[in-house]
Amino acid sequence: MSLVRCPNGHVFNARRYGNTCPYCQMKLKEEAEEKKPLGFEPAMELLEEDILPVCGWLVCISGARVGMDYKIHSGKNFVGRGDDMDIQILGDNEINRKNHTIIVYDQKKRNTVILPGDAAGLAYLNEEAVYVPTELRPYDVIELGKSRFLFVPLCGENFEWNDQK
Repeated sequence: MSLVRCPNGHVFNARRYGNTCPYCQMKLKEEAEEKKPLGFEPAMELLEEDILPVCGWLVCISGARVGMDYKIHSGKNFVGRGDDMDIQILGDNEINRKNHTIIVYDQKKRNTVILPGDAAGLAYLNEEAVYVPTELRPYDVIELGKSRFLFVPLCGENFEWNDQK
């Protein structure tokens, strides 16, 4: 693991966040322009490979990270506090480190579903515990630990990334 400390004292995973502190947005070091060879541009294929199109968002509406948004990508999105989670929610220690819940966007069915995780903590959807896969509707409220999130879809019956190709 490549943990680093920013000048403000925050510790974070540089492999996940690069040279920008996720807490204070301070950059650790800038790559000097002089060090780049003239005419250096990465191949377009490399730039396109790493992009995972967003299919929706979770937006924190109460809890430790109010106003923070979390991108939902196609397929399974594992939610927890750990560095290896697809959606990493920091600041709420009642959210399990691994797999508190799973949010899945299914491209074929064009829907988003919340699944119970395999951790001890429960996820609540509109005040009801999630015990079975349940389809999410726009602006549903998801509760994890002491935090609440609003589900905001992008992809669905009106838009799908595959339609744009």
